[in-house]
Amino acid sequence: MKLLGRKNEDSGDDRPGSTATDEPIDDATAGARVTTAPKGRPTPKRSEASRRRGPVAPAPMTTAEARRRRKELRGPKLSREERKAEKLERRASMSERREKMMAGDDAYLLPRDKGPVRRYVRDLVDSRRNVLGLFMPSALGLILVMLAVPSVQVQQLISPAMLVLVLIMIVDGFFLGRRANRRVDQKFPGNTESGWKLGFYAASRASQLRRMRAPRPQVERGATID
Repeated sequence: MKLLGRKNEDSGDDRPGSTATDEPIDDATAGARVTTAPKGRPTPKRSEASRRRGPVAPAPMTTAEARRRRKELRGPKLSREERKAEKLERRASMSERREKMMAGDDAYLLPRDKGPVRRYVRDLVDSRRNVLGLFMPSALGLILVMLAVPSVQVQQLISPAMLVLVLIMIVDGFFLGRRANRRVDQKFPGNTESGWKLGFYAASRASQLRRMRAPRPQVERGATID
């Protein structure tokens, strides 16, 4: 009979909640206990668990040993000619990827530019003359005039001019975004992309100079886009 406040003499474990057993614990049982899967995940097979537990190298004891291990993982040291050849090869690969991206290859485009819908919007923007394209040179010209002629009268004239320029850009970007969304709905009836995102994409591309746009324009000005 068990008494309150006393330990069971037949129990071999002093921890609460433990159960006594006379069976020896073999390696397989110990491995099964160690590799028990977390709650909610399937229990791995014993063969898979044994493969996962491989021999683990002991931690390095000295700094020199740690440095030697890093060198071994890094591989053999390359000569100057091999490093130069590797650098040239990497640079050529980057140039090739950039050229394909600028040419509009969908596999090399940024996520914001991928897809037939974005390509169609780019063609719509590149096929027309946009007032938004004059924003950067106009703003730069007004800033240069303000710096070159630091008079109160000039600054009083430039500040309203900048405000009018910003308002014109906003109005032109709004109508360009609406036009792009309307044409996309006609061309791609099943399009699920947000109209605000497409409008902002069209306006941001139109605000850039034509030679600075990426990907490079694939249509000429005045071209008919179906």
